[in-house]
Amino acid sequence: MLDVCLLGTSGMMPLPHRWLTSLMTRYNGSNILIDCGEGTQIALKESGWSPNPIDVILFTHYHADHISGLPGMILSMANADREEPVLLVGPKGLEKVVRSLLIIAGGLPFEIYFHELRDKSETLEVNGYTINAFKVKHNVPCYGYSISISRLGKFDADKAKELEIPIKLWNKLQHGETVTTGGKTYEPSMVMGAPRKGIKVTYTTDSRPCDAIVKGAMDSDLFICEGMYGEKDKEKSAVEKKHMTFYEAANLAKKANVSELWLTHFSPSMQNPKQYMKEVRDIFPNAHLGKDNKKVELAYKEEEDVK
Repeated sequence: MLDVCLLGTSGMMPLPHRWLTSLMTRYNGSNILIDCGEGTQIALKESGWSPNPIDVILFTHYHADHISGLPGMILSMANADREEPVLLVGPKGLEKVVRSLLIIAGGLPFEIYFHELRDKSETLEVNGYTINAFKVKHNVPCYGYSISISRLGKFDADKAKELEIPIKLWNKLQHGETVTTGGKTYEPSMVMGAPRKGIKVTYTTDSRPCDAIVKGAMDSDLFICEGMYGEKDKEKSAVEKKHMTFYEAANLAKKANVSELWLTHFSPSMQNPKQYMKEVRDIFPNAHLGKDNKKVELAYKEEEDVK
């Protein structure tokens, strides 16, 4: 299972009841944080989750509303007695930006590793997560992220019996290990079916609609996408500032065949996002407004549940 928590939903500046946009996922004792604007650590406290298990922090880009909360977050992690290293991932310039911010957060009890994204698309494997970063279309280098949890195929017990594989070896084969005993070698492929559908969450903010987002989000269980503007008269502003409207996000969700859409990164000037949702759902029915501390637990779907 993959736990997802939208920590904050505001763009540009925090508001009294809306922290800056950030997201956390939790799987098998390891957490990923995407973006860390001002107030993120307060939003994390309000969610009831801990900063200690954050193993990876992904940055979409380096505008202040997406990274200015990092020093406080890193210090909170240090005060939570973390000793394991933390991996930071982001566009070119990551280490320079982060080291400048962390001048005020010295003497950390853990190492920080950096992975700077250089290509249009990159894939990383970390703690059971597959992280796909894809370049989007903003006025500075910016990436979206898909986080996936894979799932093995079904174990064929009848086949294992037919092949006279000792029961004590079944567990290893189920977990992808090749085993040799009594002069015989057994491969997982001998008793395992094709990989089943896993879990996939895609997150993107600060971008115009582009094919990279559709490709990156394709078949996601949950697509979290910026909806900077709901007002029809803000379409020109969205184009000029390289942001997205609610309706453009809904069209991306439709093209990418996602299961569910959460809108986030709302403009501070938008007072009542709910009033625009009928038109959004006319485009993509399973669309929802994101809100601070919105959570979901995503589980594997059985074959009969997959559309």
